[in-house]
Amino acid sequence: MIDLVAFIPRAIQQGIPLLFGSTGETITEKSGNLNLGIPGVMYVGGICGVIGSFNYEQACGGNLNGFLAIFIPIICSLVGSLLMGLLYCFLTVSLRANQNVTGLAMTTFGVGIGNFFGGSLIKLAGADVPSIALTKTSKFFKTALPGAASTGWFGKIFLSYGFLAYTAVIIALVTSYIFKHTRMGLHLRSVGESPATADAAGINVTKYKYFSTCLGCMIAGLGGLYYVMDYASGVWSNDTFGDRGWLAIALVIFSIWKPDWGILASFLFGGLYILYLYIPTGMDHMEVKELYKMLPYIVTMVVLVITSMRNKRENQPPESLGTNYFREER
Repeated sequence: MIDLVAFIPRAIQQGIPLLFGSTGETITEKSGNLNLGIPGVMYVGGICGVIGSFNYEQACGGNLNGFLAIFIPIICSLVGSLLMGLLYCFLTVSLRANQNVTGLAMTTFGVGIGNFFGGSLIKLAGADVPSIALTKTSKFFKTALPGAASTGWFGKIFLSYGFLAYTAVIIALVTSYIFKHTRMGLHLRSVGESPATADAAGINVTKYKYFSTCLGCMIAGLGGLYYVMDYASGVWSNDTFGDRGWLAIALVIFSIWKPDWGILASFLFGGLYILYLYIPTGMDHMEVKELYKMLPYIVTMVVLVITSMRNKRENQPPESLGTNYFREER
């Protein structure tokens, strides 16, 4: 049997980077942009936060100010992710490059940037192992809410996470509210459904595409920062993210482009991602573990088939998703 009190918090921690990535990608896709570069954006967000934290720790000699220890990595992560978003928008919105090719190229580019600067920092730190540990900064990101240790199972399940975990949930809820109840959300959805119609109604299509894509990249970048500073306890090693960026994109389909649904979906994916660690060990179960690792992708494909068969408009992606807008053709 699985120990749920131990399993649920770890599943949530595993799901938070996915929630950041899926919320950011949902915002992007609602404008009609399909950004397959989210894995690279998360990588850049993580390494930029590591660079800021590393330099701050080196400058302070270990005597860290709590506010700056949090503020500097977050700002660095947001700036790096914003630059990735601007690059994507310049290529796909301004130059009208193919969105699929651009996204895949940005993933390769982002991972390369992360590995290059990560390797450089490891050499500067003179580490004996191919990783760098920012444990002092990580302590500020991992600080749990008051009462987490004294309220038993309730504290472990609901109060034992760092502030970025709660931030991810709040961002998803606010995003869902904006989509459903504000004029900005209505304009953004109209740009994603029919940019020509939105343009004819006086909505600045280019502005909304730039804004939503850059904002989505910044949110996704925080997922990379969370993974390094909180989930991995401040330890950076090259190629450490695995396929979490791709799972975040799959999660958008699973949650049918609804950020509030993405909260529970990300926790479910987080649980599925680590479920193989909680099944019996031994040589007789090695093949079974490999099957368990496939669960997130199998579930995504099943949901995709079901939503396609039901063919409900509210369960479908934005109509102009992945296509460039040529104003002179409207």
